Amino acid sequence: MAPSSCLQLSSFRPLSSIFSPSSSLRLSKSVTTRISLSISNPYPNLSLSLSRFGTRDIHQHAHSFRLKTSNFLRTEGNTVEAGAAGNVAQASTTVSQEDVLEWVKKDKRRLLHVVYRVGDLEKTIKFYTECLGMKLLRKRDIPEERYTNAFLGYGPEDSHFVVELTYNYGVPKYDIGTGFGHFGITVEDVSKTVDLIKAKGGKVTREPGPVKGGDTVIAFIEDPDGYKFELLERGPTPEPLCQVMLRVGDLDSSISFYEKAFGMELLRKRDSPEYKYTVAMMGYGPEDKNPVLELTYNYGVTKYDKGNGYAQIAVGTDDVYRTAEAIRLCGGKITREPGPLPGISTKITACLDPDGWKTVFVDNIDFVKELE
Repeated sequence: MAPSSCLQLSSFRPLSSIFSPSSSLRLSKSVTTRISLSISNPYPNLSLSLSRFGTRDIHQHAHSFRLKTSNFLRTEGNTVEAGAAGNVAQASTTVSQEDVLEWVKKDKRRLLHVVYRVGDLEKTIKFYTECLGMKLLRKRDIPEERYTNAFLGYGPEDSHFVVELTYNYGVPKYDIGTGFGHFGITVEDVSKTVDLIKAKGGKVTREPGPVKGGDTVIAFIEDPDGYKFELLERGPTPEPLCQVMLRVGDLDSSISFYEKAFGMELLRKRDSPEYKYTVAMMGYGPEDKNPVLELTYNYGVTKYDKGNGYAQIAVGTDDVYRTAEAIRLCGGKITREPGPLPGISTKITACLDPDGWKTVFVDNIDFVKELE
């Protein structure tokens, strides 16, 4: 083996085939996890990479050391010991809950797009462009996977929140379920927009008027697939696509999760006891300039049918690996381990919140390169 080679340890057992009894690798299960590695290395420039060890995930951020961790270091017990003698290369790192959650607050995050399925892509594109004033930003067909995507919004994807429509070949209809609420769009004149939608054959489910318990003029419409859009009368804003509303079963638990694991702020919370619901606006900045996630709790309802129409929200992050750590620490479920997508270099990780709503985190730099 040449001195610059990389030693890859892809299996945990048997340790005796890799280490001698004299050195130590210790992993301790605690809130603060300390990992110390002492290994003899007859090749001074040798880079050691540890991939998958057992069942427990511990992400290593050891970029400043000559220890490289290509995925996660895992162990099945409270302590693991292994070793070798000779020249010693040492690396250690401390990962605490406080460190990870503090990093989440500093991470550069924003809502990228919301993904959902439609039965007639061309019909939906026409409705969004002619009635809602969106622009078709790009379209991609993946015939080998039998689906087509269309991205629409009010500005370029590298700076705006957009919708990603998915059409699966031969599937004309989806069940929206009871958990998904609506999308929100700001317009300067709700009545004028409603008149246009009616003229184009669109469906209006709530005529323009003040919101219950407030002064903001709103209206509700449905797109060709039955997805609801709330039209909110506001002045000019850089983000007209302003809301995604999802229903949750435990509002305080959801707020805590999105604050800690996602780094969102609780922008405002409104309780309406006369109508038996409470809403919480969560986001990465003020509502007049940024899209928000509107969480709605209906009194006494703890569970909803999610259907198969709505898919997920995508959020940008500087580090999908640390993001996955934070989600685990906060009780979220990782449904896709962090790493690059097959065939392209874009790194992502996917998770579920306490109610089972899916979010995909996308590496910020990779996302910009993908758009190019």
